[in-house]
Amino acid sequence: MALLNPRALRWKIAALTAAACCAVAAVIGVLVHQAMAERSNQIWNERLSARMAAAEREYTRTGTAPLGVEVLTPEKLDAPLARALAAKDPAALYATWSDRKPPNWYWMWAAMPVDGGRVLVARTDMSSEVRGLQLLDRSIVKAVLAALLVVVPLAALATEPMNRRLRRGSRTARAIADGDLDARIGPSGRARDEITEMSAAVDEMAAALQQKLEDERRFTADVAHELRTPLMGLSTAAGLLPDDDEVADLVRDRARALNALVEDLLEISRLDAGAERARTDAVPLGDLVTDIVRRTGMPTTVTVRATTVLETDPRRVERIVVNLVTNAHRHGAAPVQVAVEATATGARILVRDHGPGYPAALLTQGPQRFRTGAPERGRGHGLGLTIALGQAKVLGAGLAFANAPEGGAVATLHLDGGRNPSGG
Repeated sequence: MALLNPRALRWKIAALTAAACCAVAAVIGVLVHQAMAERSNQIWNERLSARMAAAEREYTRTGTAPLGVEVLTPEKLDAPLARALAAKDPAALYATWSDRKPPNWYWMWAAMPVDGGRVLVARTDMSSEVRGLQLLDRSIVKAVLAALLVVVPLAALATEPMNRRLRRGSRTARAIADGDLDARIGPSGRARDEITEMSAAVDEMAAALQQKLEDERRFTADVAHELRTPLMGLSTAAGLLPDDDEVADLVRDRARALNALVEDLLEISRLDAGAERARTDAVPLGDLVTDIVRRTGMPTTVTVRATTVLETDPRRVERIVVNLVTNAHRHGAAPVQVAVEATATGARILVRDHGPGYPAALLTQGPQRFRTGAPERGRGHGLGLTIALGQAKVLGAGLAFANAPEGGAVATLHLDGGRNPSGG
């Protein structure tokens, strides 16, 4: 389809080449036409001058005009020829008038006043010269069209190497945007042009971005690992505090929250590093989701609309569903509903709440880590949805976020590879 796209660069260059060829041909055609027209006018004027001079001599000597020359009174002249004679330059010997008769006849009339108030009138046929000039114009147009039939395809083909390099660069940029930080455009032959400079700049940018992200991942993982040991000690110490102490309960709750945050950071580090691998088993998806939701302990309605056995990683499905349900209860509103449905290629799990829905930034940019619902930090969803999206990528599944028309947020997990043993 790129070959037929009229907005493609190849056709823009071909159109520019065609326009340049047409402009050059038009200039050359006009110059040739003018030169030939001036040459024809010069020849006609020379012929008329010689003919009218001979006619004047013959009329002065014998009182009669030679063959092809009429002797008329001014009243018998055609109106256009009479007007031309009246407007004649006093220094000129005769006046001329160009006449055309359909379908394609051209004459040059000449009128010369002589003694006795008479006018010598002669007519010269210019049809062959005019038709020759028209034939020249048509030949130039045909030659230009024939040249365009050759030049335009050649221009489009000549731009193919450049287009190929640009397409390679765009594919690489998309791969980097999709998370493949090892993607590079690389050198492209011996070309040393602007595209080469752009490719090198994009590769340098990708390398710098990769290094920066790896440094951030390493820092996050190191911080999480370093925090693990003191948090374990803190949790152990908090467990030794009295059970009926309000302050002790608060310390234990904060210790659990910190421990969960560190585990989430470690999980995100593993997902970013690509260290996670799915281990699939054949599981009844409806039963799996029902058990997962039950173990969350949150009031959630589960609806299984099809009995589907799916080849998937149940641990990662659990992680995704738990995060989606937790997010729905934390940021949405009751009732929270979970539905399992069969699709043509597998199954899907829908998690819906009836709250205000996802913010516009999440719908357009996706989940952003370390964004909470605090007003000073903007409405967000922390690490839960980020982890769910990362785990979905490990499964090769799709996780989409949307808002229901009647209100509420809807998260849809698309899983492939299912089969329906009951045929439902």
